[in-house]
Amino acid sequence: MSDLKYWLGFNAVNGIGPAKIQALLGYFGGLEPAWRATEDQLRDIGFDVRAIDSLRETRPTLDLDRLVGQVESSGAHVLTWDSPDYPSLLRQIPAAPPVIFVRGGFEPVDQWAVAIVGTRRLSAYGRLVAHDLATGLARNGITIVSGLARGIDGVAHRAALEADGRTIAVMGCGIDRVYPPEHRDLAHAIVAGQGAIVTDFPLGTEPSSANFPARNRLISGLSLGVLVVEAGERSGALITARFALEQDREVFAVPGNINSPVSVGANRLIQQGAKLVTGIEDILEELNLRLAGEQATAQVVLPESAEEAALLSQLSTQPLHVDDLGRLTGMPSYLISSTLTMMELKGMVQQVGGMNYVRLREPDVIYESGTPEE
Repeated sequence: MSDLKYWLGFNAVNGIGPAKIQALLGYFGGLEPAWRATEDQLRDIGFDVRAIDSLRETRPTLDLDRLVGQVESSGAHVLTWDSPDYPSLLRQIPAAPPVIFVRGGFEPVDQWAVAIVGTRRLSAYGRLVAHDLATGLARNGITIVSGLARGIDGVAHRAALEADGRTIAVMGCGIDRVYPPEHRDLAHAIVAGQGAIVTDFPLGTEPSSANFPARNRLISGLSLGVLVVEAGERSGALITARFALEQDREVFAVPGNINSPVSVGANRLIQQGAKLVTGIEDILEELNLRLAGEQATAQVVLPESAEEAALLSQLSTQPLHVDDLGRLTGMPSYLISSTLTMMELKGMVQQVGGMNYVRLREPDVIYESGTPEE
C-alpha cells in the first residue's frame, strides 16, 4: 500500500481519530495530500485547535519511512480501512479503528468469533468454566477472542489452542510489546499459526490501564458476542459487555455464587438481560450457529422472487447487516425481514448474530459455524 506511511503517521498523532481521518479522506481524497494540509485547510474541515496543534507539533518529528521499517522489523503487518482483509466484523462497528497492527493473521473463519472475558482474580469455578466453554466453542469452529490478560483471558486463549482452535488476542499496548510478560509464550503460540495478536496502538506504546477501554472495544468489535465468565463489580469485562451492546453484539454471562465478589458483575448482567449460559449450546443457539456433528446437506435453491434474487445478489460469506441490505437493495425493512426469514428456512441464507446474514454456499455440507467441511 503506497500510502501506508501516512496511515501510520496519522495514527501516531494524538487527537486524530476515526472521525477526523474520515473528514481528511473526504476533503483530500487520500492521506498523502492530507499529511501536507495547511492549518487553514484543517480549519475548513472542522478540526479543533487542539487537533491542529497536535498535528503541527508531531508532523515534523516523524520519519514516516522509518515508521514503516519499524513495523516490518517487529514482525507485524498493518491493516487499514483500505485493506481488503480488514476484519469484516470490526469494520461494521461505529468509529472502527483506521489502523490495526497484526502479528499472525486473520482467516475467513474468524468472522465466527466469540469473546470470552472476565476477572484476573478468577476462582477455581471460573477457571473450570472458562476452560470448558472455550474448549467447546473452539471445537465447534468458533474463534475465541480475548485480551491476553491474566485470569479468565489467559485460560480462554490456552483452551482454544489446546483444542486446535483459533484465538485472537487484543492488547492495550504496542504490537512490539507483550503484556503481561509471563504470557510471552502464549502470545508466541497464538502467532505461530492458530490466530493473531492485534492492537490499534502505535509501536512503542507501553501497557497502561488508560488503554484498556479502547482494547476492550476492539475485543467486542471482533466478536459476534461477548461472554462474561466471572467479573467483579468494577471489572473491565463489564466495559467490554457495554461496548458489545453499543455495537449491536450479543452479551452472555455465566451465573456465579451469589456470595462471591467475582460473580457480582456477571450475575448483574443476567439481571439486566444478558443471556444466561450453562453450556456452549446456549451461545450457539443464540447466534444461530451449528453444533459440531450436526450436518445438513444444502440443496441448490434458486431464488423464487425478485426480492430473493436482489438479496442473494448482495450477500456473500461475509456477514452483512439488514440495514446495509436495505441501502443496497432499496427494499423496505419489513420486506427484507420477511424475505430473509423464508430464505433462511430454505437454507439459502443464515443469520450469524446481530441481524447480520451470510449466503450459504451451494451445494455444501454445513458443519459447525456454517463453513463447509474441509
